[in-house]
Amino acid sequence: MAKTTAMRLVELMVYREDVKNVLKCLSSLGEFQFQDDVMSSSAPSDDSAQVKLNPDFDVFNRLQNARASLGLPDLDAFTGDVAFPTEADFDEAEKIIASVEALHEKELALGGELKRLNDTYSETLAFANLKVPASQLESLTFLTLRIGKIDPANFGLIKNSLGDKAIVTKLGEDGSRILVACAKKMRFFVDGELDKVGFVKVEMPKDFTGVPEDALQKLKEEKENKERELADVEAERHNLAATHKDILYRLLQSYSMGAQLTAVQNRLESTQFVYRITGWIPAYLVHDLMKKVDGLTEGRTAMRDFMPSEVASVVSGQEKVPVRLKHGKLVQNFERMIFSYGSPLYGTIDPTPFVAIFFTLLFGIMFGDAGQGLVFFILGILMTKKLFKLGGWEKFNWVFVCIGISSMIMGLLTGEFFANEKVLAPFGRFVTGLFGEPRDQILPMMPTGSKESITRMFLFFGFTVAVGFVINTLGLIINIINRFSLKQRGEALFGKTGISGAFFFWYVIAFALRIALFHHTPAVYDWIFIGASLFVTAFGEPLARAVDGHRPILENGLFAAIIGAIVEIIEVVSSYLSNTVSFVRVGAFALAHAVLGYIIEMLTEVTPGVGKLLVMIVGNAIVVVLEGMIVAIQVVRLQYYEFFSKFFSETGREFKPFVLSYGALRSK
Repeated sequence: MAKTTAMRLVELMVYREDVKNVLKCLSSLGEFQFQDDVMSSSAPSDDSAQVKLNPDFDVFNRLQNARASLGLPDLDAFTGDVAFPTEADFDEAEKIIASVEALHEKELALGGELKRLNDTYSETLAFANLKVPASQLESLTFLTLRIGKIDPANFGLIKNSLGDKAIVTKLGEDGSRILVACAKKMRFFVDGELDKVGFVKVEMPKDFTGVPEDALQKLKEEKENKERELADVEAERHNLAATHKDILYRLLQSYSMGAQLTAVQNRLESTQFVYRITGWIPAYLVHDLMKKVDGLTEGRTAMRDFMPSEVASVVSGQEKVPVRLKHGKLVQNFERMIFSYGSPLYGTIDPTPFVAIFFTLLFGIMFGDAGQGLVFFILGILMTKKLFKLGGWEKFNWVFVCIGISSMIMGLLTGEFFANEKVLAPFGRFVTGLFGEPRDQILPMMPTGSKESITRMFLFFGFTVAVGFVINTLGLIINIINRFSLKQRGEALFGKTGISGAFFFWYVIAFALRIALFHHTPAVYDWIFIGASLFVTAFGEPLARAVDGHRPILENGLFAAIIGAIVEIIEVVSSYLSNTVSFVRVGAFALAHAVLGYIIEMLTEVTPGVGKLLVMIVGNAIVVVLEGMIVAIQVVRLQYYEFFSKFFSETGREFKPFVLSYGALRSK
């Protein structure tokens, strides 16, 4: 069985002038993880301190603002080999930033002027038809007049609320300026109603008698001139974006990389002339890294590597060795299922290949349909070719391919093709005819009520339980090997998932099969074996302490050990029983899938006309999406609780290599 990738701790002593080149080399390697997580260390919260320590970060942010101002989309990733920013790049960046900022300031100024002109023009236009001097309006003894601004949406509201108590007239066409006339005795009521709708009174000059036509025309011309100037600025911005796009993107990438490398450099141990870089890499890459760094720095860098057993922090338990799993593209797709549960401990068995096999097998058993499986297979192929995206699920492209194949194979056995049992009937008759009487399905799933059908269904459930026994057994074997590898002999021998617990589980299963299949009569030795293995497992903790040399053996006294043993017996029996019976659900879901297919087929047959096609498409789409998700969740659950629980008693540290990313600065 393959174990986690062997790792080495490397230490590099790098001169100041070489440190960024070496860090870039480590990033391009994609297989180096800092011993101390310098990438997540806290950066200075003060902006001025950040600029002082990392000027590239400041230039990058200003370039980003210039890009956004020019309306250019941001990059998703580095587009090629990126060079460090130079003095010439800095000068060029400053010129672009200055040009964009000047253009932006000009646009803001023109926009402000245009807004003022628009407001003035609207205000003037509103009072253009008021030809009575304001002084005369105020001298009226029997009327109260109010002139002011209002939200046009409230014009109807104020008109209705005042009713016949006042006259409300629009000044202008947009309804934002109004004139309200009412009797003197109603002025307090009118003022109250106007306040409710946000009325703002406009003070009119005493000698105001209306707006001359030439003044309106002049304001209109000024407004149109500003609009043209603003349009010219917009065209200038588009032209600047078109001519400087490539340069701007190149500078953004250079300063993104420079800022990240400077941030890492600032957090490394250093003297005046030398930096110390320590981190973990796979053992098989140590020699290649030495050659690359030596060539890159012309032999100026000193490098040493250490086995984990030579690292004091690892030996003392203060640090865990990062776990790197090395697989091909297909098996690698299943790694996230491992790490979403937890990382295996360094030096233990890598469970990913088994997860790939079991996930594919169990999904196919529960989702047996050649047509629906073909959909998953095609989606997977399209995602591997980068021709189709599915909301981030593209990283599981080979998982889709695998479950598609397993579902198609199971569909050929059950005779289902898009919930139709007639399409594959010739294939079923051909295969079954080779071994006896031909029938439409090689493995009929729908129970018909006959004795043969019921027997076949229970045999299928027995098969799924047998698959579960294999998965549980493999989990126990992995745990036993892992415990011996970690020098935890007591756990390996006496733990409930160690040899004693495994012996109890295996013997009980064999005992039950002998009774069911061979009519075995329980004998005394059967109870002795079962009782002895259960007793040893129940007192596994003190026995493990004795074997491992821990003292005292009964850590909390004899009474506590007896109570713990009783609880352990209940847990061992219940957990092994549930771990076994849990796999009945695999057969139940397979049967449920067949029933859903039968329902879709029946609905298709009773639906007239073109509705048949619609029912078939919608029904299969629902099954593919909803049942596909449910089955996937059930398979993951079975692996987490029945397989992983056997050997995942402690999690390790996931290997997270240092890689420069263009988007790394977006959240900073």
